[in-house]
Amino acid sequence: MSNNYRSRQERRKSQESSNSKSNKSKGANNKKPKRSIFKKIVLTGFIAAILCIIGGGVAAAVMISGAPELDPDELVFSQAAEIYDQNGEEVTQLQSGENRDLIDIKDLPEHVKSAFIAVEDERFYDHFGIDIKRVFGALAANVTEGFGAEGASTITQQVVKNAFLTSEKTITRKVQEQYLAIRLEQQYSKEQILEMYLNLIYFEQGAYGIGEASSVYFNTSDVSELTIEDAALLAAIPKRPNHYEPIQNPKVAKERRNTIIDLMQEHDFISSEEQEQAKSVNINEQIDYNPTEEGIVYDSFISQVQNELENVDGISTSDLYSAGLKINTTLDTDIQEHAEQVIQTDEYINNYPNNEEFQVGFTLIDTKTGAIKAMVGNRQSKDISKGFNYAMNGNAQPGSTIKPLLDYGPAIENNQWSTYHQLVDEPHYYTDREETQIQNYSSTYRGSVSMREALKDSINVPAVKALQQTGYEQAGEFARGLGLPIDNVNPSAALGGVDRGFSSVEMAGAYAAFGNNGTYSEPYSVRSVEFQDGREITFDHDSHQAMNDYTAYMITDMLKDVVDEGTGQAANIPELPLAGKTGTTNFTDQEHQQYGIPTGGDPDVWFSGYTTQYTAAVWTGFSGDRGDNYLSGSDSDIAKEIFRLIMRNASENTDTPDFTKPDSVEEIEIERSTGQRASAFTPSNEIITELFVKGTGPEDVSNEFATPSKINGLNAVYDEEADEIQLSWNYDQDELKGRSFEIEHRVDGEDYQSLDNQTNTTLSFSEPEKGIAHGFRVTVVNEKGPDQSSDSAEVEVNVPAEDELDEEDEAENDDDNNENEEELDNGNQDENNTSDEDNTNNDDNEDNNANNDLDNDDGENNENQNNNENNDDNTNDGSGNDNEDVEANANNQTDDSTNDDND
Repeated sequence: MSNNYRSRQERRKSQESSNSKSNKSKGANNKKPKRSIFKKIVLTGFIAAILCIIGGGVAAAVMISGAPELDPDELVFSQAAEIYDQNGEEVTQLQSGENRDLIDIKDLPEHVKSAFIAVEDERFYDHFGIDIKRVFGALAANVTEGFGAEGASTITQQVVKNAFLTSEKTITRKVQEQYLAIRLEQQYSKEQILEMYLNLIYFEQGAYGIGEASSVYFNTSDVSELTIEDAALLAAIPKRPNHYEPIQNPKVAKERRNTIIDLMQEHDFISSEEQEQAKSVNINEQIDYNPTEEGIVYDSFISQVQNELENVDGISTSDLYSAGLKINTTLDTDIQEHAEQVIQTDEYINNYPNNEEFQVGFTLIDTKTGAIKAMVGNRQSKDISKGFNYAMNGNAQPGSTIKPLLDYGPAIENNQWSTYHQLVDEPHYYTDREETQIQNYSSTYRGSVSMREALKDSINVPAVKALQQTGYEQAGEFARGLGLPIDNVNPSAALGGVDRGFSSVEMAGAYAAFGNNGTYSEPYSVRSVEFQDGREITFDHDSHQAMNDYTAYMITDMLKDVVDEGTGQAANIPELPLAGKTGTTNFTDQEHQQYGIPTGGDPDVWFSGYTTQYTAAVWTGFSGDRGDNYLSGSDSDIAKEIFRLIMRNASENTDTPDFTKPDSVEEIEIERSTGQRASAFTPSNEIITELFVKGTGPEDVSNEFATPSKINGLNAVYDEEADEIQLSWNYDQDELKGRSFEIEHRVDGEDYQSLDNQTNTTLSFSEPEKGIAHGFRVTVVNEKGPDQSSDSAEVEVNVPAEDELDEEDEAENDDDNNENEEELDNGNQDENNTSDEDNTNNDDNEDNNANNDLDNDDGENNENQNNNENNDDNTNDGSGNDNEDVEANANNQTDDSTNDDND
């Protein structure tokens, strides 16, 4: 009781004390003690932390409970990915590890182990399976950049991940990975774990484990012989095997090798002297390539598949060889098989250069979707795995295949040029400061040519002018929209002089947009990936409207002419609607002199073409140093021949409709010489059909833009009483609008002098000079518009001399006097007789006048007939010569341009 009481008293005093403090507190602006609030915050945070720890522990326990058991057999052997074609049929499996050449860690030199530790896990010998320092560094990166931005996997974690887990970036997988890594460290020594790692990882070229990699890259089965630079080169590969593999990508492999050598020195695994010596070794001299006996089927295509998957979040490179993936691709095995036969054997093309360094990069895609149906990246034998993939990794300059992509496509898109748009082929420079002229292959210039002609015959100067007139920035933006990696556009880029060249897969993707109404679809080979646990990743590939449909169609229409009658005729396939462009690069003058390369020798030849179903790009060239080899003569047609053979085979059982003209494009018949709409009066050989963006074509032609027709019925009569020459002629008034008659005059056959210009069809020439012949010439001319005129009509009339006129007057006066005398003598004569006589005289005069008119008409008809005959002769001669010249020039240009597709 006393205790209770005491407690009650204490509580009362406590309450009173609290009330007292509360009252004091109210008197002090009602402020609460800060210490009390701080204590509450600390207490709350502590409780929350405890709950988080408890909750996290529970969650971790749940995650760990789902972790697989450590199976020692799976620490080395795993299941490689299976590859399926477009129809879901399995076509191959990535190289599995069933025949691995396992090494004993005791046989490895220390510098080999150090190379992998330096780049993968520098504190490998110090941690217990998890590197806490790396964990916090990765955690910071994940907070700032998002979960999964940076990993902290140790070598131990990589072993358990590759053997037991997937690369899915989830918290559950990461917790399981760390748990298994700790358990693995408890059961095995560091040396055993490192041995597992080096026997497990994939080194590309079908090589699993460091033992087999040593055999493939250095032709040795004794790993103890590996040098520091060898170890660094091998350690460079596993991060991204398809990228850092030295056979395909020696440049990037060397860069990463040297980075690892630097890391080895930085961590005191090697000395500075060893560092410098190792880095000085030439990578080509270092490698002694010994490919596996059995290559991967469809090697180039599979390389593309690997390359795409290496960049997919949630799939690691090791997954491809250890996680039992099912990879669904876009491969058309029929097209692929035929393409390999055409390119890698002499069965279809028997004039391949007898040179091991001659190579081919070929890609065929679906025009609409960008799905890669076939890829052949080299000329090597099919039983050799992993040669350099020129289709995927090539970077040759594109030559004139760039012209639709960077010159004429942007010009239509930005300027709405028609296919008739005129460009002057003339001496021209890249810039005002340069002294070297842009050369056409023929070393001649053709003057004003249409954009269609310039592209068809691959003339260089108009292409450069098109780029310059459109603007470098606009052109670059257009090309980048087609997937081409162009940073800065300069004038020489108009002819293919770009900083970084292109691969055939990039060129195929860009050209396909022309055949797909202007929509660019990024080329791809992987449709989806299925995991063993049932998960599936499907892929969305970039597709966007890269240009207006009118640009795509107008470029296509011109490129159809290229294969029909231009530089690409060797690629033409009869009855197949096809468009395409040739491309040839050049050696410099210095290279011609240095290597003794003859005129017509070229380093690279391209052909890119498409139908509404398929698009293909072909590069032919050499793997050796530039200048050591060249293509010439029939070699220059090999790219076109490869395209023709494979495209024809791919299209045999496929319905291939022609390209459809969109509503945004108008087909207009125009006069070749003027570019104006043709009229009913335009000669048929002057009519051509060109394409215009709707609303930009020439207006309906008016008479002033049509060649005027000749006048007819020109007549001239001298009227003595009025003392004037009266001219008259006939002309259709409907044709006269916008035209006038130019009238010229001459005397006695001298030169014509301008007399008048009028729209009337009569003219009076007053007080003409007497006693001479007066000639008149009448021509129909346009008052405005092009400077055109009709053939002239001419007439001549004699004006009697003054004395002749006086004699005529005297004779007339005598007749009058006699008539008067006769009238006086016969004044009483019957008036009717007089009338009859007068009528008789009048009839005689009318007959005479009629005869005179008939003579004039005959003379004019004869003269007109002669003029017409002369004009017909002139017309035929002129047209014949012109046509022959044009045809000859066209043939010559085609022959030249077949080789001329040069920069």
